[in-house]
Amino acid sequence: MSEKARKLFDALDLDSDGVLTRVEVISALRTKGPTLASTGVLPFWGVGDVDASSALFDRANLDGDGVLTFEEFEREADRRFGW
Repeated sequence: MSEKARKLFDALDLDSDGVLTRVEVISALRTKGPTLASTGVLPFWGVGDVDASSALFDRANLDGDGVLTFEEFEREADRRFGW
């Protein structure tokens, strides 16, 4: 398990239900992104606009169910951020 992916997932899981929705990913990256980047939880270049956040979600949501489990998120975060 990637410790960085877990920290980022938990920070993005705004309602703490154990899965991420598209709205959570977009909203959390917009509001928390700069702080997460400044603390090293997210690369600075990972703080993107709505389209970039939405693309991250789509790429990670392989089963198309509209939510990301930690495993789906971890796979994409590790690939995208090189963890």
